[in-house]
Amino acid sequence: MKITFVFLFCIISLAATAQLDPVTWSYKAKKVNATEYDLILTAEVENGWYIYSQFLESDEGPIATSFTFEENENYELVGEAKEEGNKKEGFDEIFGMKLVKFSGKVSFIQRIKMKGKTDKVTGNLEFMTCDDEKCLPPKMLEFAIVLK
Repeated sequence: MKITFVFLFCIISLAATAQLDPVTWSYKAKKVNATEYDLILTAEVENGWYIYSQFLESDEGPIATSFTFEENENYELVGEAKEEGNKKEGFDEIFGMKLVKFSGKVSFIQRIKMKGKTDKVTGNLEFMTCDDEKCLPPKMLEFAIVLK
């Protein structure tokens, strides 16, 4: 029932806000040592809007931010992506549940360990953004992060 409500809510919001795009993403790599890099995916979220943590307690609310890195034999992921930014935890009136969300600037940092030579890491990210009254449909983006 909640999933149906969220879906309908997103469709109605899409019609009302077709040109709205309150989140901008950027990507970079930071060399940690001879064999490891931190991949940093940063969202700049406009004032009054939020994106959601990767780690939500239920899938019956908003879409969690997620990352899919293309498999490559030249590197491996080390642990889960960390989150750094303006974090807000608490009960969300729109979804009627406890949520973790971010406003302003938030970075998701995924460490990788090199096993061979490659000059970039590619993949997809998915996220959903809401303000205090409406949500936009989930969005999926492709990314490429150049390793220096």
